Amino acid sequence: MRILGIDPGIAIVGFGFVDKKGSRLVPVQYGSIQTEAHTDPGLRLKEIYDAMQMLIGKYKPDAVAVEKLFFNRNVTTAFSVGQARGVILLAAVQRGLQIGEYTPLQVKQSVVGYGKAEKHQVQEMVRMFLHLSIVPKPDDVADALAVAICHAHSSALNDKINEVSKR
Repeated sequence: MRILGIDPGIAIVGFGFVDKKGSRLVPVQYGSIQTEAHTDPGLRLKEIYDAMQMLIGKYKPDAVAVEKLFFNRNVTTAFSVGQARGVILLAAVQRGLQIGEYTPLQVKQSVVGYGKAEKHQVQEMVRMFLHLSIVPKPDDVADALAVAICHAHSSALNDKINEVSKR
């Protein structure tokens, strides 16, 4: 199973493709989509959408995992991130992909084992899970890979639950 993890944003969208091979997780490709500040918001959203379409077409994931928005004190930021999430979800739905959405707490719990883990702890666990020599930068990329890892762990649990319920 190939999973595309996404850390949404309007300035930086982190992405990471991870293959789940049995119990192993193998990084395929990761990076970020960056849009220029002071550019028309509609154009920034189009850039994100177009880049997502290209990445999905090139790496052909089976599932997309996206970090859920949590309430942010800066309402303007929350709205723009929500709009970016919308075009990302649209790109995935148009390709018929399974979508998983996870809160930051769920991602931290899945990757570190503690829902209130600090950012550096999550990043180090991502590096270790994926056998990377360094933590991916910018932080949004490591966060996207953490979301993909969370989905891999969650899908394994869901598969087991479905298997048991069929008996």
